[in-house]
Amino acid sequence: MIEIYTDGSSRGNPGPGGYGVVMIHKDKRKELSQGYNLTTNNRMELLAVIKALEEVKTDKMNIIIYSDSKYVVESVEKGWIWNWEKKNFIKKKNIDLWKRFIPLYKKFNIKFIWVKGHDGNIENERCDFLANECQEKSLKDDEGYKN
Repeated sequence: MIEIYTDGSSRGNPGPGGYGVVMIHKDKRKELSQGYNLTTNNRMELLAVIKALEEVKTDKMNIIIYSDSKYVVESVEKGWIWNWEKKNFIKKKNIDLWKRFIPLYKKFNIKFIWVKGHDGNIENERCDFLANECQEKSLKDDEGYKN
C-alpha cells in the first residue's frame, strides 16, 4: 500500500499557485512540488493528486490519498465525477485535469480520506509547506488554466 498526502494552494484565486505531495511506501518517502504563475486552488489540489498517481509505477496498487480538499475528495468519493463524465463535463471547471485523473483512478485501488487542513497532521502540514514554498521558485505556466 502507498499512502499519499496532497495539498494545493494559490495566492489569490486565481493567482500564483503550487502543489505539494508526500508519498510513503514501506520505508521509502518521496516529496513532489511545483509552482505555477497563474492558477486556482482547486486546480492545484487536483493536480497534486494527479502528479502523485503518475509517479506510481505498479498497476493495481492499493493507495490511500489524504487530502484537505473537499472539492477533490467529495467529487470522487461521492461519485460526482462519473456523472460529469457522462455529461461530457458540461459547465464544469478543470475538465483537462479531471480527464487526466480518471484513467489514473481506474488504474489503481484508491481510497480518499479527507483531513482537516492546518490541524496538526504532520504530513498534511508538510504538503502545505511544499505547496507554498514552490511558489517562490521557478514557476511554470498552467497550460490548462483559462480565465
